[in-house]
Amino acid sequence: MIARYNACAMPYAALDYYAIDELYTHEERMVRDTVRELVESRVMPTIGKHWSAGTFPHELVPVFGEMGLLGPSLVGYGCAGISPSAYGLICQELERGDSGIRSFCSVQSSLVMYPIWAFGSEEQKQKWLPEMAAGRAIGCFGLTEPDFGSNPGGMLTTATRSHGGYRLRGTKRWITNGSVAHVALVWAKLDGVVRGFLVPTNSPGFSARDIHGKWSLRASVTSELVLEDVDVPEEALLPGVTGLKGPLSCLSQARFGICYGAVGAAMACFDEALRYAKDRVQFSRPIAGYQLVQQKLVAMASEITKAQLMCWRLGRLKEADKLDPSQISLAKRNNVSIARDIARDARDILGANGVTDEYQCGRHMLNLESVYTYEGTHDIHTLAVGKDLTGLSAFE
Repeated sequence: MIARYNACAMPYAALDYYAIDELYTHEERMVRDTVRELVESRVMPTIGKHWSAGTFPHELVPVFGEMGLLGPSLVGYGCAGISPSAYGLICQELERGDSGIRSFCSVQSSLVMYPIWAFGSEEQKQKWLPEMAAGRAIGCFGLTEPDFGSNPGGMLTTATRSHGGYRLRGTKRWITNGSVAHVALVWAKLDGVVRGFLVPTNSPGFSARDIHGKWSLRASVTSELVLEDVDVPEEALLPGVTGLKGPLSCLSQARFGICYGAVGAAMACFDEALRYAKDRVQFSRPIAGYQLVQQKLVAMASEITKAQLMCWRLGRLKEADKLDPSQISLAKRNNVSIARDIARDARDILGANGVTDEYQCGRHMLNLESVYTYEGTHDIHTLAVGKDLTGLSAFE
């Protein structure tokens, strides 16, 4: 059960034009409202400064652990065991604060804890999951390489058998949490087959270098991992999965959360634009009273409502074990795309004020450029759905 978090009353008014709240259970709404309060009281007051400074609010990690927000949909090992829909709503509220906050929890929960839970040995589960659920250990997911993003099967990172274990060589790039992680789940080719390895980041030969100069996801740690003859024992290998099924199944878990998270960012931008438009007076009335501004607001509300319904259905399909990866692709490409457009239109409504860090829509606008690209670009998800619809692959 997610722990309650006491906070002051929230000024944020979440759009729910079709009363979609009624489709969620009482527990799911309680989880969402608890995280909404946390974001309002602990994230919003400082996230703008962290984004401007390019720093991650590390002080929130133990809070996430105390509240059960790390690996929340997993069962056992100190995890909360909530429904997939409740997990999605957590992602929605976290990304309402900032994409970097949701990314931290998403990587920890879906890309590292989930594969340990699903494919790890009992020893690996006992060693890592309770510590990660509590926020005492941080993980990162090493799949993307400098030359291989959309085509992970082309990875160059290798694992070779050595005395008592394996030796890893290679480079991973654009890795969230890389330099702050205690363990890296590194995907490498062993005898030509992709396998996963749990690599403690204090291992000799392992190094992580932060990527600087970002104008997106600035409140998130992004790193390059370099593995120079890193020796790991036999028990570092994830025994329960072989091939690309391993990393791709993890990405499906994470993309599910992104579908909800993008809606949270869009809702934040809509709320800010609506409030601003009702307060900003030009000529004879608030700008919300002019036709062109109303057209933008109505278009935002329409797209958010459709995306909310898509998320609700996605969650129920996942809970019934009927969810296909191509359905996640459809929601990811749709929801991130509309969120990006809504952030841009919100910035337009705010005028020059929208480009200052006093307001959040510009920050979301820039963050969503990364969300549009990572964990499957918009175009790649288009082709994934196209293949499912036609039975013909356009990747090659």
